[in-house]
Amino acid sequence: MSFRIQPATPARPNRCQLFGPASRPELFAKMAVSAADVINLDLEDSVAPNDKDKARKNAIDAINQIDWNNKYLSVRINGLDSPYWYRDIVDLLENAGERIDQIMIPKAGNAADIYAVDALVSSIEMAKNRKKKVSFEAIIETAAGLAHVEEIAAASPRMQALSLGAADYAASMGMQTTGIGGTQTDYYMLENGEPGSQRAMHWSDPWHMATVSIVAACRTHGLLPIDGPFGDISDDEGFRAQARRVATLGMAGKWAIHPKQVALANEVFTPSDEKISEAREIIAAMEKAKSEGLGATVYKGRLVDIASIKQAEVIVRQSEMIKG
Repeated sequence: MSFRIQPATPARPNRCQLFGPASRPELFAKMAVSAADVINLDLEDSVAPNDKDKARKNAIDAINQIDWNNKYLSVRINGLDSPYWYRDIVDLLENAGERIDQIMIPKAGNAADIYAVDALVSSIEMAKNRKKKVSFEAIIETAAGLAHVEEIAAASPRMQALSLGAADYAASMGMQTTGIGGTQTDYYMLENGEPGSQRAMHWSDPWHMATVSIVAACRTHGLLPIDGPFGDISDDEGFRAQARRVATLGMAGKWAIHPKQVALANEVFTPSDEKISEAREIIAAMEKAKSEGLGATVYKGRLVDIASIKQAEVIVRQSEMIKG
């Protein structure tokens, strides 16, 4: 193992990030009392160009006036390729109070994008004598973003999370799909057999490489890896399937683009009582083995060792953080 110890991720739950367009302020109060850990007020894709100025003002008013309880409060600004992003940051940080926790940076393509936002944010914080440093979450949703994912993760001490934006990522990569997340109909393999015969079809995960790359970059640099949207809000089982898949790969949470998806995300990313109990039993079994001078033991018929403790401790820490 490298002598450089893998840093810990931010110690806060991030099971679900609930998005709402800042052009619809009537949604804000409901978002504030939802079960989502993170609230994202959106100034970007869900807001029409003619509504950008009004949406920005709505977000500022909401940050100042609504009781967001213990939510981690984030605002997704417009992309750096737009004429809106600098005004988003200036108006937010000069007019909104200290309650804002995070700025979400869409379509991050390299470390310089993060630096540009960091420079502007830092200057405003100094000028306005803001006490709380705003954190960053970047969205990996372009070919350049994926190619430079590790440098983006390491670009600023403000960085706390990376998300996968499936729709824009698919467009940037030239993928032949209009689906947002989930298995894609034409992305399949046929089992071996004679041409023209009936052969079983096996659907793969077209987002696997991007997911693993984001998780690896985040875990290397102490960030939270978050899965993005699942577009079919009528398909609960499809949402669950994707959430379980990315949770298995190391993602810490998922976006909700509809309130009904909040409960689904929390369900998947909250360790079950059974998993927590098993994790504690594995830790106890290994502690007993170590006291007897052993480096491994058998738990329910399977070998467990020091690495098993690390896996179990992840689950226990998650459960304690969520309860806390």
